[in-house]
Amino acid sequence: MSSRTSSSASEQLGFQVLNHLQVIYAEEGDEALLGLASELVEIMRLQQVGTIPLSHKNDWNEADVIMITYGDSLHQPGKRALTTLHQFLHEQCEGVINGVHVLPFFPYSSDDGFSVSDYYKVRASVGEWGDIKKLASEFRLMSDVVINHCSSESGWFQNFIKGEGVGHDYFYVANPDDDLSQVVRPRTTPLLRAVETAKGVKHVWCTFSHDQVDFDFRNTDVLKEFVKVVRFYLDNGVNIFRLDAVAFLWKEVGSSCLNLEQTHEIVRLLRVLIEFACPTAMIITETNIPSRENLSYFGNANEAHCVYNFSLPPLLLHALLTGQSFYLKQWMMSMPPAQDGTAYFNFIASHDGIGLRPVEGILPDDEVEKLTETMQAFGGHISWRALDNGVNKPYEINITLFEALKGTIEGEDALGVERFLCAHAIMLALEGIPGVYFQSLLGSLNDHERVAMTGSFRSINRHHWDYHALVELLGDDKSHYGRVFTAMKRLISIRTGQSAFHPNATQFTLHLGEQIFGFWRQGLNRRQSIFCLNNISDKPAVLLLSDLNLISTHQWSDLLSGNVFDDLHATVEIAPYQSIWLSNEK
Repeated sequence: MSSRTSSSASEQLGFQVLNHLQVIYAEEGDEALLGLASELVEIMRLQQVGTIPLSHKNDWNEADVIMITYGDSLHQPGKRALTTLHQFLHEQCEGVINGVHVLPFFPYSSDDGFSVSDYYKVRASVGEWGDIKKLASEFRLMSDVVINHCSSESGWFQNFIKGEGVGHDYFYVANPDDDLSQVVRPRTTPLLRAVETAKGVKHVWCTFSHDQVDFDFRNTDVLKEFVKVVRFYLDNGVNIFRLDAVAFLWKEVGSSCLNLEQTHEIVRLLRVLIEFACPTAMIITETNIPSRENLSYFGNANEAHCVYNFSLPPLLLHALLTGQSFYLKQWMMSMPPAQDGTAYFNFIASHDGIGLRPVEGILPDDEVEKLTETMQAFGGHISWRALDNGVNKPYEINITLFEALKGTIEGEDALGVERFLCAHAIMLALEGIPGVYFQSLLGSLNDHERVAMTGSFRSINRHHWDYHALVELLGDDKSHYGRVFTAMKRLISIRTGQSAFHPNATQFTLHLGEQIFGFWRQGLNRRQSIFCLNNISDKPAVLLLSDLNLISTHQWSDLLSGNVFDDLHATVEIAPYQSIWLSNEK
């Protein structure tokens, strides 16, 4: 993001910070908030700034593709895991991947890193800060800020139990008699956990698990602590800040405790501080909630730079399993173009499962049931959440994407690889920045042994690989791993060379029947157009090129197959799960 010089930049920063604090801490006096604003500016080392970051500026382009991975998914004897990850990126993904999201690499006690016990350390089994800096010097680096909760084994929570020291007042304490009936939960465990402390029994708030204790941001010391964390990560090369589970941040008894105004205002405050410190840095909010609520985290291009496109994975999976694009198209037509300065973060697989809350109000219950039954038949699991009426509802599907797409609702078939690649061809072509999960880049299978070992359904898609064994598999074109990896790298390489695939390039949904899911992209310079045509069914599809209204003075060719289309009135047969990127520029 560019910036402009201003003699009043420091005044502007102070003014913005104070405005946000007045909304978050409305009951605090002006003098206290002025002091807090000064402290935050000092923590970020922004006492003297000479420029004001420009808004509505896109600091990304079509070349940006982020690989999502755990820092210890790859192992080789005698080397730190992050060193091996760096080796993989250079030896296997050179020129293909330019960003990497290293999932929580901190010491932790549960949830594969998302129950952080120390925010200022790198887990010894993964590496050290030098490894993080090395990655950041060569790739755009995304790190999690696990901002809603931390481990019950953390030093902060141990001080809470003792009643003294840093962190002793960082955690949200509630009364079991409070009216908590409206609180939205993503889990079925009890919300409150009774803890014996030096000051008696306290009931701490645990949105996710009893090992993950929620912070109390009513305490301004908690806000200051996380601003320190952000500054520390910036100093170590982090460029993209993923705010984990941020939608649950602010609590008010008697409310849903989800997406409250103070939560949004804290995100806006962090954006101001981060942009003044590093104009090219970004915030991405992780809010696995219904689509309309998720979109609210864009604000007016003054909140998150990116939001996860959470509805895409379940809707695309449903389309490919049923051969029907109706719900996918309906949703896509309802999605507003991201303003300049914001972008969608597209993904179809991640370290977590395929969330089902984002399709509430989009996919009917009977279609969700059809989807979950098929996933269980393919070896997957279903995680549940508790409703306020005591009923449990499917929350997410736990399965690898490759196994999820090994058939249709009619059962397994021989078109799994084609279906899997079609899913990624769609995702890579959509408006937004693509995130490709490491296990999907390889075509990983369900890891049932790891589920049995950890007791967590999510472990099914978190396989650990021996580096040399993996490289051997990837080099074998007879294995599905080799086929998938080679094809995925080719898809990404083609994608990153097209101006029409800029994350903010124009997108329109096409109406070509149920079998063909199509959309049109046009570059910001309006020179390149790409018609993205995808047969989402297991039957051949027929397309009349005249239905696309192609400009006859342009030469049209498929970027994926190389086929040239001279007769714009011809009939084209599209094979099952074939994708065509029909472009007027090669």
